[in-house]
Amino acid sequence: MKRISIFILVLLSIISCNRVRTQQSANDTPVSQFIDSTDMTNNFYDNTPTYPLPLKDITVEGEIENPGKVDLSVLPLHSVIVKETLLDSAGNDKFTGAFRYDGYSLFDILDKRIIKKANSTEFNSIIDLYVEIENDKGEKATFSWGEIFYPNNLHKIILASSVSRIVPSKTNDLWKLPEYGKIVAAGDLVTERNIFSPVKITIRSFPKSFKTIKGLSPMYSGTINIFNGVDKAGEIVTVPSAEKNVTYNTIFYGRGRGIHSTSPFTGVMLKGLLLKYYPFTKENLKTGMMCFAGQDGYRCAVSYSELFNRNDQQEFLLITTPKDEDGGMFRMFPAADFFSDRAIKSLYEIDLKWFPADGQK
Repeated sequence: MKRISIFILVLLSIISCNRVRTQQSANDTPVSQFIDSTDMTNNFYDNTPTYPLPLKDITVEGEIENPGKVDLSVLPLHSVIVKETLLDSAGNDKFTGAFRYDGYSLFDILDKRIIKKANSTEFNSIIDLYVEIENDKGEKATFSWGEIFYPNNLHKIILASSVSRIVPSKTNDLWKLPEYGKIVAAGDLVTERNIFSPVKITIRSFPKSFKTIKGLSPMYSGTINIFNGVDKAGEIVTVPSAEKNVTYNTIFYGRGRGIHSTSPFTGVMLKGLLLKYYPFTKENLKTGMMCFAGQDGYRCAVSYSELFNRNDQQEFLLITTPKDEDGGMFRMFPAADFFSDRAIKSLYEIDLKWFPADGQK
């Protein structure tokens, strides 16, 4: 009886767990791996075959001391799960599939690059850096340095080298597989930045100069000036009463000075105030990069997608302080960040640019 039970268990394992051996294209033969096709485990993301995605050589350049080719062989693999959606010609969301991607984190790819900022004499902090990724067709996607290195959840932007469908059990929908390696931004709601076959990564500092005054106190700005490219698009002097307050409990911790406070932050979602100035378009989602600057010239880069296009509800808040409070009247709080460094005080100016810009190539 015992032998029969063991035989049955072995047989069930063979039936439910398939192994495939060769490695070709994403639409041909899957990568050799364990496949749990009947949900014997609690992992929903290993139930279908994993297919390889061909990658091209990729180089890193820009404001760094050690440019050159990326050696992926020394980097660990990471996995992300994504529900991919693109904008159609009418600007509506079009769902294209649910997938698990395995690949190399942008964090790891850039980890050992030595920064050499072009504007270091004016502003030495790294938080105004951004990354431009270009593929073999000239398409671009931009990411802020903060969303790569500062988030509470690291390694969510990867260079995908393999893919597996996440198939619904009742409908058995088999979404079309990608054919090439791609950048995958797992935190994006609309996945326009997931461009195929990247070949170049360029690191830059945001190309706008601000007068920097370290230790400015008292510091106060009663107006936020909004710029769209070179033109002033508007300003914020009050928060409309229709905007609802949101409260985030947080441990406010800086990369330099450590713990600041454990007090909650209450404010309105910044994207609700800015959407009329910066519309939700393919161009903005892919390459829009914003700079938030305080009265003292302290500034940070924020990509359009990380502000307007999140799928984790960890929003950027605009905090209004009592009138004439030092560091007021407006402050920005980035709820998704581990560090407090991008929490700009006395917010004075917001700029949006598309890249490459200002003659950059």
